[in-house]
Amino acid sequence: MNFCWVTINVGNMEKSLSFYKNVVGLAVDRTMKPNANMEIAFLGKGETKVELIFDTKSDKRHYGDDISIGFEVESVEKTMESLKSQNIPIHSGPHQPNPTIKFVYVLDPDGLKVQFVENIAK
Repeated sequence: MNFCWVTINVGNMEKSLSFYKNVVGLAVDRTMKPNANMEIAFLGKGETKVELIFDTKSDKRHYGDDISIGFEVESVEKTMESLKSQNIPIHSGPHQPNPTIKFVYVLDPDGLKVQFVENIAK
C-alpha cells in the first residue's frame, strides 16, 4: 500500500494554488473540473501529492489545531528569509526540539498549519 495524497478543501483555488506553488514550491501535476461547481488540483512530484479541492457549494472547512502538513527544506533560516520576502508570517517557531531537527510553521490561505522542516546532519 502506498500513501498517495492529502486532500485539502480550500476556499479559493487561486489563492491556494499560489501558496502551494510559490511558497511551498510544489508543481501542479494535474487539474480537473468534474462539474461546474468543483475544481481539483494535484500538486507535487513523486508518490505523494497534495490534492486541493474547491467546491462552490461547500463553505465548510475545518482544520483541527493539531493537524499540520510538513515539507522538508534545506535550511529553515533561508526558508524564513523567503517567507519574509513574500510577506508570509511565521505562525510558530523556529523550534529545535533536538540537535537533528529544526522547523517553523506558517498558515496556508485557509488556516491549515504548514511545517517547513530541516533535518540537520550530525
